[in-house]
Amino acid sequence: MSSNRAVVVDPDAPGRLVIRDAGDPTPDRNAAIVRVRAISLNRGEVRRSQMAAAGWRPGWDLAGVVERAAADDSGPREGTRVVGVLLDGAWAERVAVPTQALAELPDKVTFSQAATFPVAGLTALHALAKGGLLVGKRVLVTGATGGVGDFAVQLARLAGAHVTASARRADQVATLRQLGAHDVVVGEEIPATPKYDLIVDSVGGKTLGTGLAALQRAGVCVTLGASASADVTFSARDFYVAGRVTLYGLYLFTEFVHEPASVGLRRLAELVASGQLAPHISVERPWTEVAQVAQDLLARRFPGKAVLSVD
Repeated sequence: MSSNRAVVVDPDAPGRLVIRDAGDPTPDRNAAIVRVRAISLNRGEVRRSQMAAAGWRPGWDLAGVVERAAADDSGPREGTRVVGVLLDGAWAERVAVPTQALAELPDKVTFSQAATFPVAGLTALHALAKGGLLVGKRVLVTGATGGVGDFAVQLARLAGAHVTASARRADQVATLRQLGAHDVVVGEEIPATPKYDLIVDSVGGKTLGTGLAALQRAGVCVTLGASASADVTFSARDFYVAGRVTLYGLYLFTEFVHEPASVGLRRLAELVASGQLAPHISVERPWTEVAQVAQDLLARRFPGKAVLSVD
């Protein structure tokens, strides 16, 4: 058997992440073996890697080529360029991926572009879907310079919404307007007006607490992260005065129960191929630098996405 290297947790190593032999993947009948060409990092898996036990294999996002098709004849054929998502262990040279979590890549989409959108892009897609038809509606995206926020601003604009982006700093305003935001609010707190039909929040803390008071009647707030703080204080009076509103906690992998990841991945790939959606990659490095890039991500040293090439 050939060797198969993967990123694993080593508590004694700088940054706690190292590349080691992990053994060959053993696929179920409905899973293909994918030779990975690019991966991207998300805050969730990186945070977990800082606490996980020795030997744990992180990684959600991957793009590569099918080396062996699934035994049950489902999914892409051998040699097909694909994008995929795993619950863990995606950061490896070769991985077994269920075909319902794989989508074929159009020729125009690079492996680096594809690696950015499994978790960030799908999270944005599912969060926006909670707002229903978005044409003419007001949508607020917090943490808009992050991976999910970047996709959410673009996708909400594509859906016909009036998009407001929330940023931590004033120097991020121009970038967010270029991304497609009609308006930008700066700071931790969300003004009580205007009111929004949908809020996509990945920040938590004061941002989520004040954002709840800015919902329209029958508005929806989707919370999907807490990059600022997991503890949220909000005005109960402002919340109930707003009338019937919804606070929805979104965990991406449970959304796949209702719609396979392959469906959303295909939609995102087609939007990228047509030039309607542009993944923003701030960092591209070889995967041998995973420990340093992970630390830079946690320290917020770059916006957008970090992509690592696997070779």
